[in-house]
Amino acid sequence: MYSLNVPVPGRVAALAADLARELPGAHDRRRGEHTLVVKRLGDGDPPAVMEARAREVLADRPPFAVRIDGIDMFEEATNGSSPVVYLSVESPGLFDLHEHLCEYFDPIPKIEGDDYTPHVTLARDGDMAAAKRLCERDVEPIEWVVDELSFLDAEHGNEAGRVALG
Repeated sequence: MYSLNVPVPGRVAALAADLARELPGAHDRRRGEHTLVVKRLGDGDPPAVMEARAREVLADRPPFAVRIDGIDMFEEATNGSSPVVYLSVESPGLFDLHEHLCEYFDPIPKIEGDDYTPHVTLARDGDMAAAKRLCERDVEPIEWVVDELSFLDAEHGNEAGRVALG
């Protein structure tokens, strides 16, 4: 799967890694593996074609603010193991960009379009009671301005390029 992502700042990745330690038995993301998916672009076309199309769709899209403001979870994940504990994201600009991209790239059912929940995953699986306790914790909000997006090649697990906004 090829996707367009917000690069996660180091302080967000550090918070995610610290919080994941409180979820015994869970499969956490290692620092550098945290993502904030804007839109999955699919896997039907070659990556270069999807990337060129996305760059065209993103032309003149402005930078936007993002705020990490809490901890939440998907008790039953759409795909993969559950629960999925994550940092919740507030960003009208991110939602607007996601909707714009859904006009050009088909939304993935049950996770995109109206079902889109932007988040940074802390960990999957593990103890449900520990996950619920962690979700009750407050976190100091982290805000930043997104002025570029990255293309992620999930099959190879690496960033394949970046595109500037504005």
